[in-house]
Amino acid sequence: MSEMRGRYDFCIGLVLAMSSSIFIGGSFILKKKGLLRLARKGSMRAGQGGHAYLKEWLWWAGLLSMGAGEGANFAAYAFAPATLVTPLGGLSVLVSAILSSFFLNEKLNLHGKIGCLLSILGSTVMVIHAPQEEEVETLNEMSHKLGDPGFVVFATLVVIVSLILIFVVGPRHGQTNILVYITICSVIGALSVSCVKGLGITIKELFAGKPVLKHPLFWILLLSLIVCVSTQINYLNRALDIFNTSIVTPIYYVIFTTSVLTCSAILFKEWQHMAADDIIGTFSGFLTIIVGIFLLHAFKDVNFTLANLPLSLRKDDRAANGTLLSTYDCFEEDEESSACLGEMQSTESLSARRNGSLSAF
Repeated sequence: MSEMRGRYDFCIGLVLAMSSSIFIGGSFILKKKGLLRLARKGSMRAGQGGHAYLKEWLWWAGLLSMGAGEGANFAAYAFAPATLVTPLGGLSVLVSAILSSFFLNEKLNLHGKIGCLLSILGSTVMVIHAPQEEEVETLNEMSHKLGDPGFVVFATLVVIVSLILIFVVGPRHGQTNILVYITICSVIGALSVSCVKGLGITIKELFAGKPVLKHPLFWILLLSLIVCVSTQINYLNRALDIFNTSIVTPIYYVIFTTSVLTCSAILFKEWQHMAADDIIGTFSGFLTIIVGIFLLHAFKDVNFTLANLPLSLRKDDRAANGTLLSTYDCFEEDEESSACLGEMQSTESLSARRNGSLSAF
């Protein structure tokens, strides 16, 4: 009976996590559209510390979409371990990338499509090999784990790093370095996930008729969650306003997932009971996601599709054989003409230099 109950909870957590990714991926697009409208109106931008986006309905639609996604995510953590729910956030990268190409004119080239596929495959591998966390069923057990020295040290370091980034690094480099604001959101997100997990346990106990609202840990977790989420929203808005959405989303996913997995491993001691193949599978899946995300944003400005792949292969083949392109070949394809002319001019220049002609210079 308990095994069937565990599978039932697993399926519920899986569905909630997937729906959460869809809502969150769409929220990035709505928020970005709202911020772009404000920029065209000449309002002070969020990246400069302005809060005019609070008057933009598109931004609020994005916030509601993110709220729905976070709500589904909140519920997913109550039914499934964090190491199952968090990697599925990679689906939000796919949703955001696809919607960006349609609604924000941010082109998704062949590299980006392969990157999205790798992100999905990596997430799948991580889900299959996800470590099983220790069972925590009551607030008293959660309180005991939160008081563990390892987690206390981790949480203290997260708070110190966040304060340094917010008050020292952010004002100096936040406008030019994409990692500053995203790192703030990500490391604080690790603490917010821990709060969500604790509140999920509270809700389960509440439905069971236990007086959990009188437990001081409930109010501590609730207050901490409000502070963490408010900080995340603020600095994520700044990052979205300054930098390209297709870059912000994947980088945020990588750093956020790393932070959550680290926090979850310290809090629930998951890795102590994992087999070697599961450990290798988890790291392989995560590295696959990182490679996919790298392809997704590193080559975003390269205009490369399946349509021009044969042309590129033909150029590489000619270059490998040491053959020079003829004038007819250059003008045979319009897309290749400019590249061919440049190659012909460089060849003529090289010949002139070898012959000692001053015209080459």
